[in-house]
Amino acid sequence: MPRHSKPKDNPEELRKALVQLLTDFADELEKDDLRSKVIALIPAFNTLRDLGSSLIPRSEAPSARDRIIEYLKQYPYAVIDGSELMIVSGISEWARRVRELRVQFGWWIYSGVTFKQMAQNPDDAESFEKIGIDPAKIKPDQYVLMSTVQDRDAALRWNLLNDIRKEKIAVKDKIIKYFRNNVGVQVTGEELSYLAKGRTEWARRVRELRTEEGWPIVTKNAGRGDLPVGVYVLEEDRQAYEHDRKIPDDIRVAVLTRDHFSCVECGWNRAMLSREDPRHMLELHHKKHHKDGGENTEENLETLCNVCHDKKHRKGADTP
Repeated sequence: MPRHSKPKDNPEELRKALVQLLTDFADELEKDDLRSKVIALIPAFNTLRDLGSSLIPRSEAPSARDRIIEYLKQYPYAVIDGSELMIVSGISEWARRVRELRVQFGWWIYSGVTFKQMAQNPDDAESFEKIGIDPAKIKPDQYVLMSTVQDRDAALRWNLLNDIRKEKIAVKDKIIKYFRNNVGVQVTGEELSYLAKGRTEWARRVRELRTEEGWPIVTKNAGRGDLPVGVYVLEEDRQAYEHDRKIPDDIRVAVLTRDHFSCVECGWNRAMLSREDPRHMLELHHKKHHKDGGENTEENLETLCNVCHDKKHRKGADTP
């Protein structure tokens, strides 16, 4: 059974003990027997682990898992090497504890693997640059805490994740099914990466769901500046009208900017968002209907909330 580290309230005592052990090891180096050298280093190795796990007071973090999250919370958005977490945790199974923090306890800890996958989406890549993270340089065994606030509902979502993950359907179908079970909920890239069983295509599939299939999936750089980096939200469980799905992003942004990110009919905008209000999102409407030759141009588009947009289309359908 692996030895557990034994943190102490006075790390200096452990430092002195480690120095003495390493000093005494000088005599072992003169010997020819390899095994005696290895055995002689064990006390020093154990003391080093005890010292690392003593750097965070036991009163603040009594367990290895507590020490890991306490360390990460002190350096949000910083790229942390796995070796750092090994030191402060004082255990060899530190990676398992990181996974527990993500899955069971709802901490948004992204791995280097997930960053590289998310970088396939230009929106996410741009957001990473703003917080000083280069997905091309981050290593698989590096981690970033993306929020210092614990997501206490994450454990329930991970149970659903596991069920959908096992289904024999395409990655894109898994993703939209998960989103539709979590409408309005902030979903992390780590969740989607796990759902896709680590297949790197998932970030591209999310973008396709938004830009080609009309699902209102937003990110910090795609309509929801209030969201944290690397987080996705399906704002409503419905697709955009089919003819509205091919509007280029640059045209979409230009129209929203011109209309001050507000509905031109009722004046609603995201600052007015409330749980009771049926208005949840802004959409673009063709003044001259697409079926009548209306084009995806700034002049032919206007910003409407989802309620006014539906009303316009109902009125159009009732018109002889």
